[in-house]
Amino acid sequence: MVGHQECTMEEDSRDNRALQLWRKTLTAPAPFADETNCQCQAPHEKLTIAQARLGTPVDRPVRVYADGIFDLFHSGHARALMQAKTLFPNSYLLVGVCSDDLTHKFKGFTVMNEAERYEALRHCRYVDEVIRNAPWTLTPEFLEKHKIDFVAHDDIPYSSAGSDDVYKHIKEAGEAFPCRTEGISTSDIITRIVRDYDVYARRNLQRGYTAKELNVSFINEKRYRFQNQVDKMKEKVKNVEERSKEFVNRWEEKSREFIGNFLELFGPDGAWKQMFQERSSRMLQALSPKQSPVSSPTRSRSPSRSPSPTFSWLPLKTSPPSSPKAASASISSMSEGDEDEK
Repeated sequence: MVGHQECTMEEDSRDNRALQLWRKTLTAPAPFADETNCQCQAPHEKLTIAQARLGTPVDRPVRVYADGIFDLFHSGHARALMQAKTLFPNSYLLVGVCSDDLTHKFKGFTVMNEAERYEALRHCRYVDEVIRNAPWTLTPEFLEKHKIDFVAHDDIPYSSAGSDDVYKHIKEAGEAFPCRTEGISTSDIITRIVRDYDVYARRNLQRGYTAKELNVSFINEKRYRFQNQVDKMKEKVKNVEERSKEFVNRWEEKSREFIGNFLELFGPDGAWKQMFQERSSRMLQALSPKQSPVSSPTRSRSPSRSPSPTFSWLPLKTSPPSSPKAASASISSMSEGDEDEK
């Protein structure tokens, strides 16, 4: 009973250490192997592939190793490490990074130095531990020192250091797993920089870098600066053209709107014409109203009543009498006319 309790306590403490390490990798950079002195304290017995695929072992996770140069760390590197991390249900990923001396000797010059490449790996979410100054060829002593169960690497033969494939012995032992994603690579990025060298040199000169820092000759420096000035002038002309086009477009819209409103108001069938016609007709009616009909139906006259007098709209103009005799004559003629009517 006591032995069972002690075993349970040991398992709980191991689980707590694993949980603390997992949380630490999510909130802090991955530790270096030489600083941790290898976190796995249990006796190391290499697992078979069948055992690793069953799940988490009782005493420890599956320890997977991946190595490389990792120059200009990019998404292709991160996806390859993600594949290595997810090979088994519970994996502890160790990543080895080769030093500058080994890399320059067997592969070539790097853009980033080894300290920068170490730090780039430490901040990848899939990495649990970084091994600095990793060997170019894996030895049994190295695998035993870091208690590595399996190695994740490209299945394409990697010829280097006088060997057709430096991972051949690992593959033959059944301890290697293919891990690679197609897409971007460090060589692709360097090819872009070399292809567009002038563009990046001009950009860095414009940002304040000196010609000496860029290893640019005096003539090329003047040429790049002149091209930068030309590009600035082109950009200004382009901005002016865009603004003028915008102004012309706005003017066309406003002019079309103005013309439409003008035609709607003053056009052949516009509102102004209709209003003018209505007002003119009202003025004509006010100046010359309609007259009574000339011929009206006759009514029978009664003998007791005299016919209704007729009036004209406009008064007749009579010339004044030239003499008193003429006036008396006109009065007498009017009286005679009245008598005749009666």
